[in-house]
Amino acid sequence: MPFRELTSSVALYFIPKLAKSFFYLFLIFKPNLGFIIQLLPLSLLIMRPYLSGASNWHLGFRTFTSVKSKLKSHFQLGTYHSQILTDNLVEDSWSKGYATMPEKIQEDAMKDDPVSNMLVDSFGRLHTYLRISLTERCNLRCQYCMPAEGVELTPSSLVMSQNEIIRIANLFVSSGVNKIRLTGGEPSIRKDIEEICSQLSNLKGLKTLAMTTNGLALARKLPKLKDCGLNLLNISLDTLVPAKFEFMTRRKGHERVMESIYKAVDLGYNPVKVNCVVMRGFNDDEICDFVELTKDKPINVRFIEFMPFDGNVWNVKKLVSYAEMLDIVGKRFTGLQRIQDHPTETAKNFTIDGHQGTVSFITSMTNHFCSGCNRLRLLADGNLKVCLFGPSEVSLRDPIRDGVDDNELRQIIGAAVKRKKASHAGMFDIAKTPNRPMIHIGG
Repeated sequence: MPFRELTSSVALYFIPKLAKSFFYLFLIFKPNLGFIIQLLPLSLLIMRPYLSGASNWHLGFRTFTSVKSKLKSHFQLGTYHSQILTDNLVEDSWSKGYATMPEKIQEDAMKDDPVSNMLVDSFGRLHTYLRISLTERCNLRCQYCMPAEGVELTPSSLVMSQNEIIRIANLFVSSGVNKIRLTGGEPSIRKDIEEICSQLSNLKGLKTLAMTTNGLALARKLPKLKDCGLNLLNISLDTLVPAKFEFMTRRKGHERVMESIYKAVDLGYNPVKVNCVVMRGFNDDEICDFVELTKDKPINVRFIEFMPFDGNVWNVKKLVSYAEMLDIVGKRFTGLQRIQDHPTETAKNFTIDGHQGTVSFITSMTNHFCSGCNRLRLLADGNLKVCLFGPSEVSLRDPIRDGVDDNELRQIIGAAVKRKKASHAGMFDIAKTPNRPMIHIGG
């Protein structure tokens, strides 16, 4: 390659990434002359994997630990600040198409679970996690989930039956899915929830049966659900203040949700995951209060960035970023330490010295995790949705009711998975992209 062409290619490929590394470091520190002088060698270190080309990108993953170590030694950085920087760099590379699924991740995943080609997308991502929305109905009216005027629900005749759910789930599990999460609406209000859990938990190859619930009607049902095989639980709670709970959900019931959380702890769920959507001006002043829940109980509090969906009046001014939340927690609690995550983990997980539980951050807006996405969604009306933020859906209910066999269903599923994009759009584009309300998609 001629020298001029080579230097031009390197410049086009390298300079934007170098600039972005400067930008993230600039956000973390108050700049001064000494800081600027030190940035160059550090940025070159961070950008080294890009220079080796996409085919060698997986080698860059192996340098993350050393990069974070050098960040800390250069600037006395906390582990969590260095993690923000490296997370942003790798996800930016993935979203721009410079990287493919790291070979090491593919090898490890295939050793753990032989996955049917039906569940592998065109970027090599393995989809072993299926989220099933059992119903669009809910006993709350959360403002970020449902528009104030309500939504038109799918007629009962068009909602998947128990037999249809089990047939589709069995197809996925026999092809390599090892985790199923039940969502809604509110899954616990479905009358046949116990029978569904019992049948799903008996599917050969399924390791985890989870449920995301608002906890309102959970406490009395949980012992039986646990007996039916429900072995992982996420309870949604956005405030510890009863009056704010009523304002956000347009319903009463804060005490019942807290009762469900403590009931889950008593029944041995470990951890009990508490999902908290953080919104500026509403509950961002409660972040540290939520962290206190993890002090003496095996609770994993998961702070979720506010995401745009149809009808929830998303505004970037309401968004409290991962970096800001982490800074709030880090200033109040000592010994905040990042946990080594699985490549497909959506949350960034942390321990805190002296706390029995843990704290996590789900950063869909400011630091997406598309490169390791292993999730597919089956909506209550039987549509398969391959990306939470994408409008594309394909019906599995209709072919089933038309009498197709399992092989034809596999072809439909496989084609949908292959059409999945490398990453979702940026936060402002997502806000403008048509999508269903969260109540239709399933939490």
